[in-house]
Amino acid sequence: MSFHESSVTCPDGRVLEVATFGDASGDTVFFHHGTPGSIFTASSFEDVVEASGLFLVTMSRAGYGHSTRREGRTVASVVDDVRSVLDALGRDRYVSVGWSGGGPHALACAALDAPRCLAVWSLAGVVPIDVDFDWTAGMGPENLEEFALSLSGGPLFDAHMAKAGEEFSKANAENIIELFGGLLPDVDKGALASEASRESLAKSCRHGFAHGYFGFYDDDRVFFSPWGFDVADIEVPAAVWYGDEDLMVPPTHGAWLAGNVPDITVTHKAQEGHISIVTNHLDELAAGFKKAFG
Repeated sequence: MSFHESSVTCPDGRVLEVATFGDASGDTVFFHHGTPGSIFTASSFEDVVEASGLFLVTMSRAGYGHSTRREGRTVASVVDDVRSVLDALGRDRYVSVGWSGGGPHALACAALDAPRCLAVWSLAGVVPIDVDFDWTAGMGPENLEEFALSLSGGPLFDAHMAKAGEEFSKANAENIIELFGGLLPDVDKGALASEASRESLAKSCRHGFAHGYFGFYDDDRVFFSPWGFDVADIEVPAAVWYGDEDLMVPPTHGAWLAGNVPDITVTHKAQEGHISIVTNHLDELAAGFKKAFG
């Protein structure tokens, strides 16, 4: 199967880095990578997408990889970029899938781009900041530090993100687990046991910082600002997946989404973490994507 890389120019002149793979005659899945990440995160789905006859489209979110930064973006801003990419590729209906920091962006498409967006999956995704919810409870130490600085903003946050960008730009199979530190429970370390799986994650992160840290920086800022839509307004079928061992996005986030997004199917896998919730269940996820098209 061919992992095809290209670029799309938006109406405002920004350039988005795009990747596609799968059966071009098949139904379209738009995948939103996590925070940090890039087009290469989607490579986890290559085999199952091919076997399912689907066509997967992904992009490096604004500021990541070779995608132009969009200063002042919100979560909702991603919808314009998704439309630009799909229009350029000649694709119409799609299901929106987001992993981790991609979850809110997938939900934005469901809320703001229906009926073109037929359904949505939030895989270990976070909840809005402006709801009655303890956002960081249960997170690992690195997230607690990062998000405390993000909420405060200013020079300390800027320096923290610049340092993270420098470190992750040098990610490789040997140091990627160390870079994530206390955010990886044993089940996620197990999911990264092979050198190939570690290099896949490292490549996605490394490429995300190809032109600096501002994709990561802007993601953190948008999560702690109003998203630009209400998840209660989502009218298409939704699915949330989460695991109890997750130290990046604790299970309380998944449980909140389960109780606040209409027409939602909940998959709660108590034994899984942030990475294993996806990589251990790729066949099941792909079957769900396929079913969404009827």
